[in-house]
This record gives sequence, structure tokens and C-alpha cells, in this order.
Amino acid sequence: MRIALITDGIAPYVLGGMQKHSFYLAKYFSKNKIHVDLVHYNDSQYDINALEFFTEEERAYIHPIVLKFPISAKFPGHYVYKSYKYSCLAFDAIKDKLNTYDFIYTKGFAGWKLISEKYKGNVSCCKIGVKFHGYEMFQIAPETKAKLQQFILRSFVKKISQQADVVFSYGGKITDIIKSIGVNPKHIVEIPSGVEKEFIGNSIASHNEAYRKFVFLGRAERRKGIIELNEVLQKLIAQKQNFKFEFIGPIPDSMKIKHDSIIYHGEIRDPQKIKSLLSQNDVLVCPSWSEGFPNVILEAMASGLAIIATNVGAIAAMVSDKNGWLIEPANKEQLETSLIDVINSKDLTSKKEQSLKLVQTTFNWDIIAKKNIDAISGK
Repeated sequence: MRIALITDGIAPYVLGGMQKHSFYLAKYFSKNKIHVDLVHYNDSQYDINALEFFTEEERAYIHPIVLKFPISAKFPGHYVYKSYKYSCLAFDAIKDKLNTYDFIYTKGFAGWKLISEKYKGNVSCCKIGVKFHGYEMFQIAPETKAKLQQFILRSFVKKISQQADVVFSYGGKITDIIKSIGVNPKHIVEIPSGVEKEFIGNSIASHNEAYRKFVFLGRAERRKGIIELNEVLQKLIAQKQNFKFEFIGPIPDSMKIKHDSIIYHGEIRDPQKIKSLLSQNDVLVCPSWSEGFPNVILEAMASGLAIIATNVGAIAAMVSDKNGWLIEPANKEQLETSLIDVINSKDLTSKKEQSLKLVQTTFNWDIIAKKNIDAISGK
């Protein structure tokens, strides 16, 4: 079998949850001896042509097509403009090989041009699937600027989703969104994401019971809820609550809290170092306004952490009262209450064990890969 995987970058060459998911798609398709024409670009110091993050056996099945992401002056809608131009580059790169593919999997706007050309009848090829991950442009926005960005994106995302042969969803509220924008339910395929077996722990780590340790993993993007989280942490510090809180990710100095209870590790791309840091904590906090199926939650669960997260996207498929706390987005009172519940908790063992069990039995990439392969094979 041969597929084209048209992406807007794969991790770690480009950072992001979508890019990490694309990396694992390429990896597990190749592990299952599926030839992958991988369309992507580089936004890092790594040598993208070396594909050093894949094994030699995997590289034998991955055929990279490296593009440059267009640049332009900033103006309202500049991201959409650049994304469309990128999709044109991707289309040009594979248009002469369309009849060689058994399936074409596109991520975000990367397949825009191809999907449009097929829908218009200008090209003939196999089925084309699209994945927009969380469809965040149809979720709650934290500010006016974000609402404007969402408004600009919505009509394009709706059109691409309606024109694709297959629309991939993580499930939950994301499927509800996809249906609400007019996609035929028969075209929707629900598949969660996962974690590699090697990343999943065998048991939860024991910690110092003198205080609870929390961790946030991600960028200082407004929709990630850091502003609300910082306000709650300041209150806990004022209350002299006994806790430690670690941030993993590129947090600007202007958003950092200067206190002995707060630790900032900066941006880390090494998966093993991230795993090591996660395993030293008790609870991951993910207070986002909008999400898809966050890899950070899966990685934390694989490290045996309980979870505090907002009930957005498909998060409810991962988090419940069995392994954590689900709260409403932007609800600082619920966030504070959940953090205090953890601080005062005498035993988090059952929640942490449930997180680990869920990943082991449901959200590992061996299982997720089979579901994706069955979907693209028409099974």
C-alpha cells in the first residue's frame, strides 16, 4: 500500500500537537510496511533530510517531500493565505503521482488545493481524508482577537471538510462540531490519538507526600489558559498553600511568577527528558479554552499522572472523575477548587493508576495505528 501524508510539518521539525500526531502517523504507517510519501517542512535546526527520528527500517518506507512554508507580510487572514499557498506547493509536488496512491491523508489546510481540485472534477484520485484536529475555530475563544481569527478560518474549514471524502475526528464534542458544519455523518471516522508503548510506564512513581506537584506542558498560547492558571496560582501562594508547580515549554518572562513554588524548565524537545520530568509530578493541569485530543494529557497519563483539564474537544474521552477533574473552560473557581482538592488529598493513587491503565489498554499507538490502517483500507 502507498499513501500520501500531506502535513503542515511533523514533530520535532515543527512543534505542536498536530505535528506530533503527523509524526506518529508516518512512523506507524511505515512500521506496518506502508509506503508513505511524506510532505512536510522544517522549522528547526535539525537536518530534515536525515529523518533521524525514525529508525532505519521506518525510513525505508518513508519518502520525504520537503517544501518551504510561504512567507508574507502580516495582514488579516495572512495565515490562511500562506496556508493556501502551501497547499498549492503540496499539490504541485504530488499531482503527477496521484494514480499511485491508495489513500491520501491531509492535515489541516495542507490538502486544501488537492481536495478542491478533486471536488471540482479537475483531478481523479483515490479517497482523500482530512483532519483538522480540534476544530478549535468553532470552539470558545478567549478574546476578541481570537474570535476574529476564528471567524476568518471557519468558512474555509467548513468548505474543505464538506468537500473531503473522509473527515477524521477524535470523537466527543469534535464529532458534534463536524456534524454541525454540514459534513455527512457517513464520512466521519472517529479515531483517538495515542502514545508509543515505549513511552508508557509500568507503574506509577512514588513521591514525597509533604506536598503535591503539578505540571503544565505547552506553549504560552492564549487559548491554553495560562492567564487564568497564573491568577489561581497567585491566590494559592497568597493562601500559603503547600505545593510545587512546574512549567515545561517556552513561557515568556512577562508571564512567569517569581516564587519558590514555581519552576520553569523552558522549551524541551527531547521526549525522554519530558517523560522524566512528567514522572516526577502528581497532576498535569490543562486549563485550555479549546483543544482537540491533547498529546500532553496522553503523555502525562502514560507517566502515571492524574489530570485536571477543561471539558473541551475530546478531552472527556480521556479524563473523568476516575482519573482526574473535568472543569469548564475559563472557570477559575473550578480550577482553584480542583487544585486545592489535590493539595489536600491524602491519596491520589487510584486516579494515577487509572490514567496509566487507560493509556495501556486504549490509547497506545499500536492500537491507534491499526484503527487508522483499517480506516484507510476501507475496512
